[in-house]
Order: sequence, then C-alpha cells, then structure tokens
Amino acid sequence: MKNNPFLITGYHSPVYFCDRAHETESISNALLNGRNLTLLSPRRMGKTGLIHHVFHRMEQQNPEIAFFYIDIFSTQNLREFVKLLASALFGKLDSASQKTMNLIGKFIKSIRPVFTFDEFSGTPKVSVDMVPEREEVSLKEIFSYLQASEKKCFIAIDEFQQIAQYPEKGVEALLRSHIQFIPNVNFIFSGSKRHVMNEIFLSPKRPFYQSTQILSLDKIDQDNYYRFAADFFIKQGKELTSETFSTIYDTFNGHTWYIQTILNRLYSHGDHPDDKLVNRVIADIVDESSYMYESLLSAFSSGNIRLLRAVAKEKCIKEINAGDFITRYNLKAASSVNSSLKKLIDKELMYKTSQGYIVYDHFMALWLRQQLY
Repeated sequence: MKNNPFLITGYHSPVYFCDRAHETESISNALLNGRNLTLLSPRRMGKTGLIHHVFHRMEQQNPEIAFFYIDIFSTQNLREFVKLLASALFGKLDSASQKTMNLIGKFIKSIRPVFTFDEFSGTPKVSVDMVPEREEVSLKEIFSYLQASEKKCFIAIDEFQQIAQYPEKGVEALLRSHIQFIPNVNFIFSGSKRHVMNEIFLSPKRPFYQSTQILSLDKIDQDNYYRFAADFFIKQGKELTSETFSTIYDTFNGHTWYIQTILNRLYSHGDHPDDKLVNRVIADIVDESSYMYESLLSAFSSGNIRLLRAVAKEKCIKEINAGDFITRYNLKAASSVNSSLKKLIDKELMYKTSQGYIVYDHFMALWLRQQLY
C-alpha cells in the first residue's frame, strides 16, 4: 500500500510539498543575505511546513550551515524558553568533540548540558539543567557560545508571539540586545496571532520594530494546488476534476490544512472523488469532532457562544458592531460583543482577516451552522 501523499502533520520531502516557490525564495534570500525575517500566517496555513521545506532545500545547497527549529508555543516563561533553546543547540551546533566540549565549558556556566548517545543511531542527545533564577545570564551565555562557534546558523522560532505572555518584563528587549550583535546567526520569527506579532514587529514602541523583513503567508494558488493534487490521484488511477477541487478549495477558502485533510481522506477512499463524496467526507469529520466542540464551548458563556454562532452563520463579518448584525442574531450591546470578541480571539476561536472576522476552525464553523439557533 502506498503512503498517503496528502500530509496533515510534519514535513517529509519536497515531493509532498505544494508550491510556495515565491515564499521559499524570499525566505532563503533573506537568510543568505543576513536579514532576519518575520513570517506571519494563521494557524494551519502551512508556515511550519514551509520553514522545514526552506531549511531542507537550503541544507542540500549549503551543508556547512546549521539549521535549527524550535516551537515555543508550550513555553510559559523565560526559563522554559532558554531551556528549549539550549536543548536545541547543544550537541547539534557542532559535533560532540573535545573542542566543542571545551567551548561549551568556556561560555556556559549557568547551564549544565548532559550529553548521551542514542543506543541505536549513535546520535548525540542532550538534556539541560539550569541554575535557578539565572535565566538572563543563561541566555547571554548561549548567544556568546553561538558567536564564539563562528558557525553560520539559521534559527526558526515558531509561535514567537508567546514571548509577549511571559511574566518577566523586558524579554523582547533582552532578546533584541543579543540578536543584533551576533552576525553569524539569522532568525525566522514566525507566529499565528497576527495582532500580537504586528505589535511586536510593527510598533515603534517595541524593541523589534523595523528589525526584520516581514512576510505574510497567504493561501496557495488554486491552479498550482489543483495540479499538485490531481497528479497524485492520477497515479492512483483516479481523476480529481478541477470542479471538485474548486468545491474543496472554496469551502475552506484556500486554507491549507483543511484542504489537505479532505484530500487525505479522498485519496484513501475507494471511490472516485466527486462533490457528493467530498460532502460525505466533510460531514464525517464534523460529526467526529462534535463531542470535542461541545466540550470546548462548555467553558464559554452564552454570550460568547451566541457571537461565535453568529459569525459562523455569516461566514465572515467585517462590521461586528453593526446594528443590523447585532439585531439579526439577538446579541447584546456593542460593549458585550466587544468583550466576547476579545475573549474568542484570545482563545483562538475567532480570527480577524483582511476581509473580516471568521471562526478560526473551519470544521467548527460548519458544525456551528448546523446547530439550532
């Protein structure tokens, strides 16, 4: 049985990666020419896969460069950030040679990296033990180590907006102060909370203002995406028509992960893909997720849920405080709507696009439209 080519997690190879040629070139060009880059996109639009694709492609062409990817979404404070960064770098920036051990020992005083080797692959593994309440010192030591290694490095920090939630004050200024003096290392700062990322990188009051090239990730071109998908179905002896693909693409407004999810299921199905099968697959997914959505919404007030349902019914609403919208869905006063809106955006149940507000999870939006109002 052949592997399903429509990946919904991880990155495997360029064979299973669709398009993004312009974005790949832009990111590569920025890094190779010493520019740090900010990558903005909604969650599940494919930014993580794009980063891995860029690194994979660049590593083939530039094996002397070291590439690192860390996702800081789960970190809650500076200490956890520093530990994650240290774990990613130590043992991978250079070989576990005596020279490297000496270099680490010279610069790293507040972090105790413990090296072991995988018994099967022989690759080095590292765990990190930090001196309590020395996070800022530890961070300085890590950057000193990076600079002293003189090795060209590209580091991607995903979900970078998380640093704005850390309880410690001045984390942005602290990071900026180190990053600007380390010429052999360049960074990709990627994030999915656009309003927070915009504030970090576009506000004159913030340390990272005008310090990076900004790249906003949009949907994949429909024609390119169709050709990519149709080729895999042809190899399977099936035909995916452009009309059926348009149904999928339009239903999810070009949002990559949702399209991949539908294509993944269609590919695994015995029948030829058509609109009827697409609708059945979507219905199955929404039905499978219904318990999760019910449990999730149980933590929200009736006002929050009413607004969420109203936006789902509209699909996209630009003027969320408009009188006719509030009246049509029996919402409370504009102040209550704004309060609910803030909470739903903070919890990533709603998202503001250039066209207006939408329910972030497209499957959840379909489920909400089915509910009795």
